[in-house]
Amino acid sequence: MPISSYKNSTHTSENSIALLIDADNAPASKIDFIISELASHGVINIRRAYGNWKKRSLSGWENVLHDHAIQPVQHFDIVKGKNATDMALLIEAMDILYTKDVDTFCLVSSDSDFTPLCTRLRADGKQVIGFGKQTTPEPFVNSCTSFLYLDEESSNKTSEAKMEYSVNQLKQNTKLMNTLRNAVKASTDDDGWAAFGPVGSHIANQSPFNHRSFGFSKLSDMFAAIDLFEIKKFTNGSRTHYRVRLKKPASKKTTRKSS
Repeated sequence: MPISSYKNSTHTSENSIALLIDADNAPASKIDFIISELASHGVINIRRAYGNWKKRSLSGWENVLHDHAIQPVQHFDIVKGKNATDMALLIEAMDILYTKDVDTFCLVSSDSDFTPLCTRLRADGKQVIGFGKQTTPEPFVNSCTSFLYLDEESSNKTSEAKMEYSVNQLKQNTKLMNTLRNAVKASTDDDGWAAFGPVGSHIANQSPFNHRSFGFSKLSDMFAAIDLFEIKKFTNGSRTHYRVRLKKPASKKTTRKSS
């Protein structure tokens, strides 16, 4: 069989992912979460972690590399107090962009130095998924297609008190509230309701927002928790789905004084 025919016959539509880890600026304890999250996006064909592996601070990563088939890439510190990891990751990311058939890049880091790289990858039509700490600078977060936080307090918001605090924070975020409102308005059908599929797509096209970062397992749960929106269940034959719309302002009832 000709090589070209063989390639066509084995072609897969699965999303190909390159996982690039800045080991100096990422917690090894979260690798299971990262791998699990990426599994829902496609196949991680390239897995690399960059760092000076002679450092004791990277021993946590050394313990999990083989378990997840992650290739360690060694880069010595050229100048004391400065590491070459960032530049090495950036160069290899561009090499992958031009030489490999990759649809999505995953950058695990909290370093804003990767912001130009994200911008360049997205300009070439690639999806960029970021993972980092809550302290990750906004420019880096916003440059990603989606961004998930790795902090314990972010991933374990399960108690009612924490959830309420999270919702209050959301409502105070004017930019985010406008994004949610605009997504619902843009996705509304003739019946006045919007399906969550189009709403989620509209949000993803505007910002790196991810509902799981705020403790919600589903986008519909997040909208339901915010009292600015109304959720309703629709049944179509044997299929049940939920839709959302902006909550209508309460009408003011006028009372007539008795004479």
